[in-house]
Amino acid sequence: MKNFIITLVFAFVSTTFYAQGAFDKFDGQDDVTSVIVNKKMFDLMSKVKVDASDKETQQYISLIKKLDYLKVFTTKNPKIEADMKASADKYIKTAGLEELMRVNDSGKNVKIMVKSGATDTQIKELLMFVDGAKNDETVLLSLTGNFDLNEISVLTDKMQLPGGTDLKKASKGKK
Repeated sequence: MKNFIITLVFAFVSTTFYAQGAFDKFDGQDDVTSVIVNKKMFDLMSKVKVDASDKETQQYISLIKKLDYLKVFTTKNPKIEADMKASADKYIKTAGLEELMRVNDSGKNVKIMVKSGATDTQIKELLMFVDGAKNDETVLLSLTGNFDLNEISVLTDKMQLPGGTDLKKASKGKK
């Protein structure tokens, strides 16, 4: 029994660390734009004084308190796009993510995968991969924490994330 518990803890910890490191190779690469926000920054952002009558900003502050990490990588470089796709596919298989939504629109393929929490709309991890069409950027977005899928549209509006419109559609589609 003791070995089982140790194995279970190790599996959980290694998956969590893998999630944080699976896409780090894209950070700092030429031809890749990256945005990385960690828990400490989310905590600082949540301490901003807000107008009590502004409901949308209150929702935003409530959501960012629940987030641990946001990583967004974008590129138009075909070689890096292929590497991002391979990395995302590998991660999806090993991290136990389930498909939330897939869209193919005018050659642009969008995959949104999640690791569920305690309820249907509770999310521990969200991964979005947008395979850029001809002149569009390829976007790889990873969001971890413990948040409700229905709150995502507030985040995409306030932070103006690449691929945000696709995320907004997903949050409205699963209620």
